[in-house]
Formats: sequence, structure tokens, C-alpha cells
Amino acid sequence: MIFQKGGTMKIEALKHAKLEKGYSYDELSQLSGVPVSTIQKIFNGITKAPRYRTLQSLEKVLSDKTDQISKETRYDSIHSSQDKTVREGASAYGAWARPGKYTIENYLNLPDDRRAELIDGVFYDMSAPKLIHQAVEGELFMAFRNFVDTNQGSCKVFIPPCGVQLDQDDKTVVEPDLVVVCDSSKLSDRFVAGAPDLIIEVLSPSTRRKDMYLKTQKYEAAGVREYWMVDIDSRRVIVYVFADPSTPVIYGFDDCVPVAIWDGKCQIDMRKVWKAVQYLVK
Repeated sequence: MIFQKGGTMKIEALKHAKLEKGYSYDELSQLSGVPVSTIQKIFNGITKAPRYRTLQSLEKVLSDKTDQISKETRYDSIHSSQDKTVREGASAYGAWARPGKYTIENYLNLPDDRRAELIDGVFYDMSAPKLIHQAVEGELFMAFRNFVDTNQGSCKVFIPPCGVQLDQDDKTVVEPDLVVVCDSSKLSDRFVAGAPDLIIEVLSPSTRRKDMYLKTQKYEAAGVREYWMVDIDSRRVIVYVFADPSTPVIYGFDDCVPVAIWDGKCQIDMRKVWKAVQYLVK
């Protein structure tokens, strides 16, 4: 774990612990006794120097020696391609090939009925998404595309199948649920070459951990400016603006989510998105 003076975890570590445990602000408030408004101000960076007792209260709820490790340690344990740890991590995230051995050539030669992502030479299976997953993805695509068209913007919006050669090497090709690319030089007839400006992943049970941890690290390291994780089960949108130390920021499905790469001029109304797809909820 990462600690500040006095033994209190850094706010960034608390944020990651909150995401990992899946607590809402209300749940965290009830468990810690800290007012919801105070927690939001701390996690959104409005309160720069929280009281020590407040941080202690949050730490008691979020600290868990069995699963709360630092961002750096979690990245190393999942992402290293040189030791036994990655083999265990690869299995946990649905990898079905030997770690670190595969290239884009192998990716291009996959059978047509096999969908997978290649991350640092490891293949990760992609199961067919649920209908509601596809519906949310479609609504988001239309919202982003409409903004670009209305404002005669130069950015391009893509949905799967759209391969992203994230690191511009031969070891990684990912297929996010939505991609915004504002630099046309990154577009080829086969892949997006390099980091898109914005990526959205709609979380599903089979990809949830990979999207929340492994991909978050990969996207940040590659230079993606903004990353959204849309969590249908908990009705929330987790937004990382990697240049902003106050991220992640969590929005509900009753919020309008500002698009940081466009300076908030575009706001995605999640109420409209949810209203359009909620008939699929059983």
C-alpha cells in the first residue's frame, strides 16, 4: 500500500480502492460516517488537504490487506511478461495463449469466429457482448457522432470491430467499445496506429477486471487523453482524464458527462442513453 505521513493512504490509493470495491459515495459515507459531500470534494480534488481524521475514517473502510495493493504493484503483477505472476494474471483475465509470444501477424491470422485482443504479446478472449451492452455502445456512438457532425469537427468516432495498435509495436492490438481519434495521421486502412484521444469501454462480467486495471494502465501509458468505463450494473460512468490529478471522477446515469478532450463543450446525457436502452433490462 501507499501511505502518507501518519500512516494514511494517499488519496489516489483511496480512489483506486473505492473503484476496486465498487462502493458508491452513499455507501462509503454510510460505512465511514463521512458526509457524502465531503467525500465527493476529496475524491474530485476540490478539497486539497482533507482532515487527518477524515482520511483515517475512509481508510478503515477501504483498507483490506488481502486485495488493496498500490497502483504500481497491481500493474507489475498483472502486466509483467517475464515471470510466473503474469501467467496467473493472464489466466484470471481470460488469456488463452502463452504470455508475451504473440504478434500482430498471429492476431491477423486468427480464425474469423475468434474474437480476441492482443496485449503485450498475450491473447485475451472477447466473448459476445449482451444486447444491452451493444445498445449502450450504439447510443454513445450516435451522441458522439452527432456532436462531431453538428460542429463540423475533424475527429472521427469508431466502434468495433476497430483495432487500435496502441503502442505502435507488433505486440498490442485492442478493440475498445468506442474510440475518438482527432489526428487523421493515425488512421490507416487496417488499424488506428497509436493512442486515440478518447476511449470508452462498456464493462461486462468477462472483461470487467481487464478493463478496470490492465487497460487503464495501458491506456494511460500509451498517451490516451481520456478514458471512460461505463458500468451498466451499477449505473455509473468512471472517467479518467489522465492529465488531471483529480481523476477518476464518477458520474451516475442521471448525469450529463462532460467530454474533456472537447473542453466540456460536448456533454453526454446519460439519462437519454439509459432511457433508450432500459427496456432491455430484465
